[in-house]
Amino acid sequence: MKVLVIDIGGSNIKILATGQPERIKIPSGGDFTPEQLVPLVIENAKDWEYEAISIGFPGVVKGGKIVADPVNMGAGWKGFDFEKAFGRPVKIINDAAMQALGSYEGGKLLFMGFGTGLGTAMVFEDLILPMEGGHLPFKQGTFETHVGNAAMEKFGKPKWKNWVSQAIAHFNHCFQPDQIVLGGGNSKLLDTFPSNCRLGSNKNAITGGFRLWEKPYKY
Repeated sequence: MKVLVIDIGGSNIKILATGQPERIKIPSGGDFTPEQLVPLVIENAKDWEYEAISIGFPGVVKGGKIVADPVNMGAGWKGFDFEKAFGRPVKIINDAAMQALGSYEGGKLLFMGFGTGLGTAMVFEDLILPMEGGHLPFKQGTFETHVGNAAMEKFGKPKWKNWVSQAIAHFNHCFQPDQIVLGGGNSKLLDTFPSNCRLGSNKNAITGGFRLWEKPYKY
C-alpha cells in the first residue's frame, strides 16, 4: 500500500509518500486550521501516488478521532472529516505516538519528546499507548512547565538540563521501559542520559506513519 504521511507541527507540516526520496515541509503557525492544511497538502503531494493517509496530530486523539483543538494552532480540528476532505482512508494518531512507533525496535519502549512541551508515548508489541505525561505534577508545576521551551528560555540551559534528567529518571522508574527514545528538537541539547536511552529523530515520525498501515496496531 502506498501511504502519504502528514506530521503536523506548530511551525511546520512535514509530508512524505511511499517511495519518495525527501520530506516536504509546509509552514503552519498559531492560526493554522485543517481547512488550510488540506489544499496545501494536496498541492504539494500532487505528483505523488498514495492510497491511504496517516496523520500525526499534536494533541489528544482517541479512537482515531481528534478530541480537542491544539493550544498552539487554529480551531476546527476536532470533528474535521479528513477522509472526506482527502478522498482517501485516513488514520489519525498522536504525533508523539507516531514517532514512538517509528522508533520501535522491540520490547517495551518509552518515547519522550522535548520541544515546545513534553510529548510522551509507549509502544509494546502491537500496542501503541499515547500519554499526556507532560501534564503530571512536578515540583511547583508540571513536567511540561519545567522541561518545555519556555522553561529553558526563562531559567537557562543548565537548570533545564537538570530538570530533564529528573524527568527521565522519574519516567524510567515509573514505567520500567526496556528502552527510552529521546526525541523533539531539544533532545539534541542533552549531554548525558541513562544507558537505556538513545536519541531519536523527527524523521521517525514519518516511519511510524508508514508502519501504522502495516498491521492492526491498537492505539
